[in-house]
Amino acid sequence: MKPKVFCIGFHKTGTTSLELALKKLGYRVTGSFGTKDPDIANKLHEMAYARVANFDAFEDNPWPLLYKELDERFPRSKFILTRRPTDAWIRSQVKDFALTETPMRRWIYGENAGCPEGNEDIYIDRYERHNREVLEYFKDRPNDLLVFDLPKGDGWDKLCPFLGHDTPDEPFPHANKASLSRKLKNWFRKL
Repeated sequence: MKPKVFCIGFHKTGTTSLELALKKLGYRVTGSFGTKDPDIANKLHEMAYARVANFDAFEDNPWPLLYKELDERFPRSKFILTRRPTDAWIRSQVKDFALTETPMRRWIYGENAGCPEGNEDIYIDRYERHNREVLEYFKDRPNDLLVFDLPKGDGWDKLCPFLGHDTPDEPFPHANKASLSRKLKNWFRKL
């Protein structure tokens, strides 16, 4: 049985691209859950552990904030910290979520910071602190944590050896680039 793979980078750090890559490698992947549940803080662990039985890999919220508990509960798991430059990350947060509040973001960033717009400093602090804490937690376990930086060109050559897979003979998926390409094609069709 292959080890569980927990993607513990914050949302908007290439998690969708990583999801597509893991699916290509044969993993059953699940993503975000409980985003709009006002009682997420109390239900989180029960909901997460129930999902682990049905999937091999996990990405997006709330998985990044559970890495210590997941490591303890599921020994021999692999963890992937996706990252991107902080300035690009916060721009993406504000662009995609602006003033939209969710219980999940209030749980992650604080009760008064349910949306990124106007709370940029709080979001940046939490994002950078998370990355530092993950690196510190796994500092003596390089075989358990992969730091993956898609904007710097990380792809199959870094992911596959970490997971013990052969490298697929195709480009590494880039979800946002594909989305942009589809949008441009649709726009040109309308002309």
